[in-house]
Amino acid sequence: MRILVANVNTTQTMTDSIAAAARAAASPGTEIVGITPRFGADSCEGNFESYLAAVAVMDAVMRYEGEFDAVVQAGYGEHGREGLQELLDVPIVDITEAAAATAMYLGHKYSVVTTLDRAVPLIEDRLKLAGLGARCASVRASGLGVLELEEDPERAVKEIVAQAESAVYDDKAEVIVLGCGGMSGLDAQIRERCGVPVVDGVAAAVAVAEGLVRLGLTTSKVRTYAAPRPKAVTGWPLPVR
Repeated sequence: MRILVANVNTTQTMTDSIAAAARAAASPGTEIVGITPRFGADSCEGNFESYLAAVAVMDAVMRYEGEFDAVVQAGYGEHGREGLQELLDVPIVDITEAAAATAMYLGHKYSVVTTLDRAVPLIEDRLKLAGLGARCASVRASGLGVLELEEDPERAVKEIVAQAESAVYDDKAEVIVLGCGGMSGLDAQIRERCGVPVVDGVAAAVAVAEGLVRLGLTTSKVRTYAAPRPKAVTGWPLPVR
């Protein structure tokens, strides 16, 4: 089984970290291929960057040469999963939905700890759109930018733990979800300090993708995610796969 794990930003070191976390979660025999968009922002922290990333990820996936069995979109709260579902016949798993859905198996309410406060409304909207918002106790910001997570992991853990503890004690969350692909690999440290289950979106998405492939399931193409109708699209950067 081969799973493409698509970073939503253009920072290669973050792609490498996300791919490493995905490999750690994957089953023996599953090949993880990390891909980085060829254009876009070096971090995604707002609507402009998120919509740009949606196009960039579609471009990167469609340009990949070789076969693959599933795609993980490794940006928390980012746009674009629906476009990939139209373009491809393999399972597409977004870490936002995979993490929240996994958290709902583990407790009554979950909270998301993300990066900057400006990302909170985007995540809240994406969870509501996916039908996962009702059991979200809160979305909390650590105050760290995406790239700061990689630059200072010790500080990142400290700030995430502080918000996670507040979510548990003040918001009555029973599970914590890491709300950024750049937080991958920090779940064990945060779980140890907070005493509640902590869901890493990349790991959860890999597990979901593997399960869908093994079950022989993929996106329904009869209506919402039917392939795009043939038409002239001016300036579109994607080649036909």
